[in-house]
Amino acid sequence: MAVIASQTKKADPGEERRQKVQALNKKIFSASNLDEILIDLKDDILGLFDAERITIYFVDGVKRELVSRFKTGDEIAEIRVPLAPNSIAGFSAYKQTLLNIKDVYDQRELAKIDGSLQYDDKWDKRTGFTSKQMLVAPIIFKKMLIGAIQLINHKSKKQFSEDDEKAIRELADTMGIGLYNQKKMQAAKKGRGKFDLLLENHILTQKEVKNAAVMAREQSKPIEEVLIKEYNVPKDEIGDSLAKYYDTPYRPYDANTPIPGELLAGMKVPFMKKNVWVPLGTTTDGVIQIAIDDPFDVGRTNEIKALFSGRTLRFCVSFKEDIYDFIELFTTDEAESSSIDEILSQMQAEDEEMMEAESSVDEESSAVVQLVNKIIIDSYNRHASDIHIEPYPGKKNTEVRIRIDGACTLYQTIPYNYRAAVVSRLKIMSGLDIAERRKPQDGKIAFKKYGGLDIELRVATCPTQGGVEDVVMRILAAGEPIPLEKMGFSDHNLKRFIECIQKPYGIIFVCGPTGSGKTTTLHSALKKINKVETKIWTAEDPVEITQVGLRQVQVQPKIGFDFAAAMRSFLRADPDVIMVGEMRDKETTHIGIEASLTGHLVFSTLHTNSAPESITRLVDMGMDPYNFADALLCILAQRLVRTLCKDCKKKFHPTQKEYDDLIHAYGGEELFKKGINIPYDENLELYKPNGCNACNNTGYRGRMGLHELLVGSERVKRAIIEQKTVEELRAIAMEEGMKTLLQDGIEKVFAGHCDLLMVRKVCIA
Repeated sequence: MAVIASQTKKADPGEERRQKVQALNKKIFSASNLDEILIDLKDDILGLFDAERITIYFVDGVKRELVSRFKTGDEIAEIRVPLAPNSIAGFSAYKQTLLNIKDVYDQRELAKIDGSLQYDDKWDKRTGFTSKQMLVAPIIFKKMLIGAIQLINHKSKKQFSEDDEKAIRELADTMGIGLYNQKKMQAAKKGRGKFDLLLENHILTQKEVKNAAVMAREQSKPIEEVLIKEYNVPKDEIGDSLAKYYDTPYRPYDANTPIPGELLAGMKVPFMKKNVWVPLGTTTDGVIQIAIDDPFDVGRTNEIKALFSGRTLRFCVSFKEDIYDFIELFTTDEAESSSIDEILSQMQAEDEEMMEAESSVDEESSAVVQLVNKIIIDSYNRHASDIHIEPYPGKKNTEVRIRIDGACTLYQTIPYNYRAAVVSRLKIMSGLDIAERRKPQDGKIAFKKYGGLDIELRVATCPTQGGVEDVVMRILAAGEPIPLEKMGFSDHNLKRFIECIQKPYGIIFVCGPTGSGKTTTLHSALKKINKVETKIWTAEDPVEITQVGLRQVQVQPKIGFDFAAAMRSFLRADPDVIMVGEMRDKETTHIGIEASLTGHLVFSTLHTNSAPESITRLVDMGMDPYNFADALLCILAQRLVRTLCKDCKKKFHPTQKEYDDLIHAYGGEELFKKGINIPYDENLELYKPNGCNACNNTGYRGRMGLHELLVGSERVKRAIIEQKTVEELRAIAMEEGMKTLLQDGIEKVFAGHCDLLMVRKVCIA
């Protein structure tokens, strides 16, 4: 008969000791000063080893001595021992070897270690304490001698064990990092403090800094948080002061920071949050930038260096909450719970050879689906208008760029071996042929069925050098038209444009390059005249903005239903107003002009640079100058210029040269006096970009329209019939009150909306 005896499982003493050592390690790493390690942690260490006394030494490199600190009452005193082999602590440190001695008074035992080794008993005689067993370990960091830790007398009266030797070695390694960290911080702090820059700039007084430190201790908060909330110190000012203190760049949170997908692969979010650091990206020279709240913390920085072994790192100081925001930005997806590193890890597990295997892309379950959805959702949330997927041949990673306020920024990089999978996934979503790589293709994605967002994307693929394909997606978010009064029109242009769109018939053109807001302006104009008594038809490709009261038609050139066919259909459907997305050919333009002459108001767009150029372009296309001149109501040229951030733009007094440059760009002093007529004096103030959290430290936020309105007056109509040159047409229009795009932009510079740099970027002088 088998007897089963149940025994109570005893705790493993070795495991208990390891846990105690780890707890001590944490205390050493979190110590705020050297004395906290040398004095305050002694009792914890004694309890770990069952020792009666402990001495922790650090090296005084100048005097070549071992120094230990201890408390006598409220004072802190020092013990100094020569860094030489004639004392036990000195020998251990000098020879960088561990000593485990059974009896320090046994000269024969000491002689076996080294003939010159002796025990100095003057401390025993002075204190009446008798030393016997002794365990000493050198404290070393990266082959650099930092100090020594000495345990005296085991409470059992026996020699320290091998387990004790192992534990003291582990503890000495941790102390090496902690003591080195503290010494480095003390050297860096010598003669300066974290907030010296705030004191120098008279933002705070020394008393306020001290009071804030007390308040931070009482509330268990970082002092930086107290300074921001209680003393209203600007966050960026504190950041600049920390940057000077740590001698590293300051990196505030920037929502437009590209996601460093390659650096995040394999990184765990809890680990980064716990240790308060995050990789921000790689510079052009291959240096990895790391944001951390304390660049002087050698323990954490060494762990990070070990993770990126063989790579060059550059640490930046950042606030704890900003680092958490970066981690959230890089890893969180509103539609999926997966982070970038989890997605990439899943992709790698599914197919190590994803690069050439389109068939491995599973529309339902592949991690590529999650990655593509994340790219689209993040781009939409960042208010991007376009997404560019840009693969490169060979082993160079694929770049994903997004366009925000007209400027492209890098969103993230994707490892090169996933480029074909991502492109194939987008082709599947767009209904394109994934096997066709040699020809460009166009398609659309109704994203709601894939990611929840009610948006449409216009997709274009194009084969590029090296046998790869680029994909460009324009985000077509449905929305209401913007009122004309909020589109940045000058009072003069707004009044004349509204007069034109309220005419019963004629033709109105809005011209400009792709992305200049032409369709938005047309819909805003239609909104102004959209009444119950007015029948409005629109032909668009695609329908981006919807309005109740408009009958909107999506053209489909692939089946022969183009703009010309749509217009012919509209003319049989009793229209009052017709809007055509674009007049890109002779037939469409001819039908539009004929419709405007037969009692219809026609709106359309052209891809031309200026209003006078549009006239010559249409005449060159074969339009009858007489009919065109008779039909023309106005031509509005438009650009979108980035505006200065309203929260941080800075006033400044321009120099005479800066003022003269503005006058010259406007067209000369005579035109300037007619148009703006703001004299130069000491009270003149303009605005320039500065940078804050609201604008992601760019100084610019949002865009507004610049307009050039040419009205079809009698003189202009006569010039069209006579087929005058562009210069002659421009001169006539300007005499009648037209402002060029550049002039309208300079007026907005003086109004404080933008700066000349951004105006010149979108205008041709």
